[in-house]
Amino acid sequence: MATWKDYKTYVRSVDPEIGKDIDEAEALSRIVGAMIEQRHELNLSQRELAELCGIPHSSVARIESGKSTPNLSTLLKIFDRLGLQLNVSRIAR
Repeated sequence: MATWKDYKTYVRSVDPEIGKDIDEAEALSRIVGAMIEQRHELNLSQRELAELCGIPHSSVARIESGKSTPNLSTLLKIFDRLGLQLNVSRIAR
């Protein structure tokens, strides 16, 4: 395999369900990446963000490390405090 894109194409051809899992993981990675980037831009520590959101520091740490997937209400709470907005768009099929 030459690239990650080539590998994903191969995986989708072999097992479409695993391909969907890869897509989901990449989408979550983009969301959490935006969260981390904005937290850094605002010069907030994980602990400070957690306090602003009224959630445990460990929750922010686990989300940012990929050890847990936030539920939608937690994600929206964090995004609101960071001045971010979660948008939904239709994908072409």
